[in-house]
Amino acid sequence: MKVADAGQSDRLKNLLSPFKTGLRVWGEARTRILIWYVLLMAFFIAVAIPTIRQRLFVHVDARVRGELTEEVAEFQTLFDKEWNKGQGGEIWRELREEDDISNPPSDADKLAALFDIYLERQLTEDDTFLITLVEGEFHKASSRALPKLIAEDSELVQKWGKLSQLMQGEKEVKDPKVGNIIYVAKPIQVNGKIVGVFAAAHTTAGERAEALEAMTTISEVTVVVLCIALVLAWFAAGRVLAPLRLFTTTAQSISESDLTQRITVSGRGEIGELAKTFNEMMDRLESAFETQRNFVNDAGHELRTPITIIRGHLELIGGEPAEQQETLDLVIDELDRMSRFVEDLLLLAKSERPDFLLLETFEVGVLIEELFAKATALADRRWQIDASANVWIVADRQRLTQAMMNLAQNATQHTKPEDIIAIGAAVERDQLRLWVRDTGEGIATADQERIFERFARSANSRRRSQGAGLGLAIVKAITEAHAGKLILQSQLGTGSTFTIVINLRPTRQFPI
Repeated sequence: MKVADAGQSDRLKNLLSPFKTGLRVWGEARTRILIWYVLLMAFFIAVAIPTIRQRLFVHVDARVRGELTEEVAEFQTLFDKEWNKGQGGEIWRELREEDDISNPPSDADKLAALFDIYLERQLTEDDTFLITLVEGEFHKASSRALPKLIAEDSELVQKWGKLSQLMQGEKEVKDPKVGNIIYVAKPIQVNGKIVGVFAAAHTTAGERAEALEAMTTISEVTVVVLCIALVLAWFAAGRVLAPLRLFTTTAQSISESDLTQRITVSGRGEIGELAKTFNEMMDRLESAFETQRNFVNDAGHELRTPITIIRGHLELIGGEPAEQQETLDLVIDELDRMSRFVEDLLLLAKSERPDFLLLETFEVGVLIEELFAKATALADRRWQIDASANVWIVADRQRLTQAMMNLAQNATQHTKPEDIIAIGAAVERDQLRLWVRDTGEGIATADQERIFERFARSANSRRRSQGAGLGLAIVKAITEAHAGKLILQSQLGTGSTFTIVINLRPTRQFPI
């Protein structure tokens, strides 16, 4: 039964696999980028094509109006040239050929003859029509097949017959084969009297059909280019987002036992900065895990020693009261050492919390005097004060006292009774310097960075420190909590100077 259920489960997983793959592809960043790209391009095309179409129609209409105006101006030029030539002009020859008259013709006859001459000579485009009127009546047109709107008996032509000044306009036509009609009509005056009208008209259907054909071509090319651009955008987005997929692969390959994986940084853009930040984060994590492992190992080692000592003595405890008291004293001493060790660990853990420091205002000179009084009780040394700063600061007095006492305790462990241990304070360039100086055995250059690490001890020390190697780490943590720095100056055989440097907060200084 279980085998059958397992088979059904596998078949269900196979059926859902394409669906899950589709969901994953749909949820990918480059798919969303492509969708936004398609939406934006579709919006731009939807706005651009009607706008381009309208602009083309406007340009076509403007060009047609210009050509019609030129047509009217050309006839006006011919009229001005031929009207006053008298019987030697072409108008008279035209009249003689037609009527063989000897009497002078009227102005209407002469204008009609000039209209005939002009229409015979002029070759117009298919959609352009020249219409002439004499004394308000239709005379002749450049084509017999006139659109209905500008036919001989049309309302518009009758309106032109009554013109007294130049008229330009456009008339809408319901017939899609004609389109709108753009026209320019000019009355012809002779001796201050309007004798006739010369009109040029153009149907826009042909011009606009050409514009629409161009728009169709543009639209087809745009769609093809858009499809190609979408394919290229898909691959380009995948290439740009490849480092993000590498992030996922790298993150999946990282475990607590292997933190060495890094991402290859290429370029200087946002992805490059992200890769650089990721690598820096992994460096910090690797360092933190390495520190944690070392800390656990060292802490385990430090705790194992007193536990072993306590266990061994308890197992071998005798029945004599004196022997029992001796064992009890030893066990209590080891438990005290373990207690101090645990307190130091807790202090280091708290050093990274925001409430680690309790700030107050105090005078540095008084602090130095108190430190000197406490330090002289640590061991039989030649204690002295190098300098004292008569300045008030805002800091954590107890933490600074703890740090300085740790430095003093450390100095006693690496000096002899005849050596000097000095405490001092001074203000330099808005910085407070607190130091502990000794003339003991000194610290080798190779050990000067390492001794500030947890559980570290100087390799050249002739004595075994009674602590767990956390004293200087605590001093460093307290200093950094005050946004300061810890400086060590030391040389083998001449002694060491540990200096805590912190920036002064708003202070008050008093004369000595």
